[in-house]
Amino acid sequence: MALIDDIVTVLDDVAAMTKVAAGKTSGVLGDDLALNAEQVAGVRADRELPVVWAVAKGSFRNKLILLPLALLLSSFLPWAVMPLLMVGGLFLCFEGAEKIMHHEEDGDDQVAHEASAMLASPDNEQALLELEKEKIQGAIRTDFVLSAEIMIITLGTVATASFMTRLSVMSLIAVLMTVGVYGIVAAIVKLDDVGLYLQRKSGNSRDVRYFIGTGLLRFAPLLMRFLAVAGTIAMFTVGGGILGHGLPPVHHATEAATEWFIHISQSPLLGMVASVLMDAITGIVAGVAAVLLLNLWKRVKPASH
Repeated sequence: MALIDDIVTVLDDVAAMTKVAAGKTSGVLGDDLALNAEQVAGVRADRELPVVWAVAKGSFRNKLILLPLALLLSSFLPWAVMPLLMVGGLFLCFEGAEKIMHHEEDGDDQVAHEASAMLASPDNEQALLELEKEKIQGAIRTDFVLSAEIMIITLGTVATASFMTRLSVMSLIAVLMTVGVYGIVAAIVKLDDVGLYLQRKSGNSRDVRYFIGTGLLRFAPLLMRFLAVAGTIAMFTVGGGILGHGLPPVHHATEAATEWFIHISQSPLLGMVASVLMDAITGIVAGVAAVLLLNLWKRVKPASH
């Protein structure tokens, strides 16, 4: 009975820490979801699910590499967890700011690249396969960075727990995030196909299937845009929150603003909104500063081959 009680206690700790870690990694999850959905966009309809599956397998491999590294880090270099967490938070803010500041030119470059790949040879089939391969490799590279962020943020949550709790929580987060992201991506990329199927199966424009299909076709691109915006906002709030907790002056300012809003409004909900808003402001300032400093460094450093 004592052993069962210990097991239940450990499982309870694992469940609680997994919930906290999942909340803290929500920014990376939103960005991962948006980026992977965008990566798959443009692939032929019959190849969308195989491409998602290929990227999902690459994501599992990334986490199989990162999970042991994170556990070794927490066991032998625990002091490095907080600095890496701060670097991860700053990277999230940087990615969000860069996405906003360079959105249009990046989009134009991507469209031009895909168009050139499509027309690269008379055999469009080969060009499409090459483009698909590039998309898969690019998505796996992006996933590696985001998976590293997820592991580091999770590690920061369970850094003081026992080894088995750390292993359990980080393994659960790795599996849940991968299955969740790529399961949702698979559903998103097939929305327009489902809508088109319902339209074709409907007898006429008054058929309910026609209305549902038309609604899905209109909803799919709007969902993609929403995911991109929501992912960027979440990057700022999560990244800013990480930086805020690691920088005492920012942390105290956030607490003071939250308490002031609660005192003025007499509403804990507005206090939570104020806290999230302060995290977002911190993330935006840090992200813009990082982008400007990087651009300045690129201009100042001497050109090299």
